[in-house]
Amino acid sequence: MGRAVWVCAAVLWAAWGFAIDPEDIAHVRVEVVHEGKPVRDATVRIGAHTAATDGEGRAVFAVPDATVKVEVSAEGMEPETAEVALRPGDETRVVVELRPHLELAEEVIVTATRSGRRLQDEPVRVEVLDREEIEEKLLMTPGDVAMLLNETSGLRVQVASPSLGAANVRIQGLRGRYTQILADGLPLYGGQTGSIGLLQIPPMDLAQVEIIKGVASAFYGASALGGVVNLVSRRPPEQGHERELLLNGTTRKGGDGVLWLAGPLSNRWGATLLAGGHGQARQDVDGDGWADLAGYGRGLVRPRLLWNDGSGRSLLLTAGAMYEDRRGGTLPDATVPDGTPFPETLDTRRLDGGAIARFPLGAARLVSVRASAMGQRHRHGFGDAIERDRHYTLLAESSLSATSGKHTWVVGAAVQGDRYRAQDVAGFDYTYTAPGIFVQDDFAVAKAATVSASMRLDHHSAFGTFLNPRAAVLWRPGKWTVRGSLGRGYYAPTPFTEETEAVGLGHVAPLGALEAERATSASVDAGTTVGIVEMHGTVFGSRIRDPIAVRSAPPGLVIVNASGPTRTAGVEALGRVRWREFVATATYTFTSSTEVDPDTATREEVALTPRHAAGLVAAWEKHGTGRVGLEVYYTGRQRLEDDPYRSVSARYVLVGFLAERNVGPVRFFVNAENLTDVRQTQYAPLVRPVRASDGRWTVDAWAPLDGRTINGGLRLRF
Repeated sequence: MGRAVWVCAAVLWAAWGFAIDPEDIAHVRVEVVHEGKPVRDATVRIGAHTAATDGEGRAVFAVPDATVKVEVSAEGMEPETAEVALRPGDETRVVVELRPHLELAEEVIVTATRSGRRLQDEPVRVEVLDREEIEEKLLMTPGDVAMLLNETSGLRVQVASPSLGAANVRIQGLRGRYTQILADGLPLYGGQTGSIGLLQIPPMDLAQVEIIKGVASAFYGASALGGVVNLVSRRPPEQGHERELLLNGTTRKGGDGVLWLAGPLSNRWGATLLAGGHGQARQDVDGDGWADLAGYGRGLVRPRLLWNDGSGRSLLLTAGAMYEDRRGGTLPDATVPDGTPFPETLDTRRLDGGAIARFPLGAARLVSVRASAMGQRHRHGFGDAIERDRHYTLLAESSLSATSGKHTWVVGAAVQGDRYRAQDVAGFDYTYTAPGIFVQDDFAVAKAATVSASMRLDHHSAFGTFLNPRAAVLWRPGKWTVRGSLGRGYYAPTPFTEETEAVGLGHVAPLGALEAERATSASVDAGTTVGIVEMHGTVFGSRIRDPIAVRSAPPGLVIVNASGPTRTAGVEALGRVRWREFVATATYTFTSSTEVDPDTATREEVALTPRHAAGLVAAWEKHGTGRVGLEVYYTGRQRLEDDPYRSVSARYVLVGFLAERNVGPVRFFVNAENLTDVRQTQYAPLVRPVRASDGRWTVDAWAPLDGRTINGGLRLRF
């Protein structure tokens, strides 16, 4: 598989052919330097044109003869401007010297709340992972975004199926099925992403990741009960081209080849292309005959077209195709304790497409239209049992936003359809349609205070009508920023839970009469920046009424509404120090989450939810030279469910190290994960001595299964 990855990447590289040179008119060559050395990836703007500097710190523009204003900005630097008088027929050279700044000034535009406001002006708490953080995690796991999300405070990537490595994202202690994953605000991975989908999203083409924690049904309806992860794609530069090839290999016999291409097609059109091949050999780390690391082969391609007329009208078109064949369970010639082989397999085929159009109406109104379609086919194998299915998700939405005095408001309508068809198991097919209308108003009460109120009315075809309000407040006393949020939402039950995805629907009784889950969440957070130190803290809580639970009913499982609510409360704390090229971040999360066990009717801690988690990340990075980073993460004890070996997990600490060095257009990197070689099978076996009544041969995964892993490779810009 590894050889196929490299061949695929090389062919895609050679296929790049839409480079178009700019028209030969008056040129400006901007050279950006710091302490006499070129600054790479600085943003240079001249009028409506923007470009990033290359490895020599240069950006070239073709502009009409005139006097122009050059604006330059870069991460960790003070922005600079210069006015230049152009000479007809000549190339004008401008050298801009950047100076470092000590206080981080965020100028991030948030899209997940529809308002399009700056991050610091948004009343709703939105956490943004910028391109710098994405770049770092890209070197660790080029094939998926799991590590990028798992190392974010308040988020936990939980392995849902140890056999296949499937995982989902838990936000502030809530189960992964409540998390809606979007791409540019579109459900391109499905209304319910599924535990395997997280491992099929590469981070190479992401500009930023926006995270809303807590109930977000007022924004996105039934699938966002626990929160939203919005993956915002990179845009092509207006001048020049970006071409990058990443090759990666691991000590666990894994490999990745990822190609990124971006550039203008004309003065209004641009295009990007992401293509990748990813592979992993099955690995039995502890030698028990069971694959601790599932094997897979995956290929994907995602082109995007973008149009912008320079006057506010824009269009984004995207399409994606992905295939993956995943293999886990027993290795060839190995058996489970009853003496029989038990392979687990999952083959996935997915196609999707989406469009986003925006155009102004006058000077203060903007119309937005979004639409997407996704189709996905699975073939599950659980031993000798085969389960085939199809998932479909459709979305159409239009909205009107405007600014009037102290108000910024949005009003719109949307309809989402979700359809599931099982070919081999009866009693689980569904077709859900949920049309809705929504309204949002952000009111600037004063210079230091903004109140936001939003509401969505949905009519779900199976569960009725739901009114989902959300209110938020932003207050900035002095150098502090304080936010408060309160919201309600709902979730339409499906047969897919962490338990059923691990065992298949063949071990689950057909769905009976279920109530929709209803939730209320609240949070208060405060933060400030003093010199080089940034501090932030959050208190959060949520209550889910009529939560879906899975009850044991030999020979399988039954999905029911629990007799009591799920209650979650906790605290997040973050501290960050930035000094020149050095950044250190410390995080801590306390989570208390309880639910009613449907088998015993007693309230217990939610399984696989550690009360205490902490992290420390320190990194040194110099643009154009390289970076070095060290990570230490602590995970506390977790309650375990139906584990014959232990009822509570052990505490553990993970240590990682990353180094990257730039040599001309090539960036070499090496990353070491889990240096202390922590593995769950060092504490207790993964395979059960006797098969569980629901069909599982393994216990839940509460610690790493693969142990120490080292990966390395190169990134070539050409």
